Amino acid sequence: MKLSIEYEQEEDGRWLAEVPELPGVLVYGVSAEAAMAKAEILALRVLAERLEAGEGHPEPISISFAAAA
Repeated sequence: MKLSIEYEQEEDGRWLAEVPELPGVLVYGVSAEAAMAKAEILALRVLAERLEAGEGHPEPISISFAAAA
């Protein structure tokens, strides 16, 4: 499984980061780094919860960072 974190700055100065491959993984941060860290944490929590609920199976995970267009 390969996940990417897309991020962009909002007009109000906050940073928005999301993992498009995982619906609902969308977070705000005061900086790009903070938003990306929160997105990565949430993505890992979502994957862990899916595994615990029997909704998936373990597989290698690769997380890369990509800037939103």
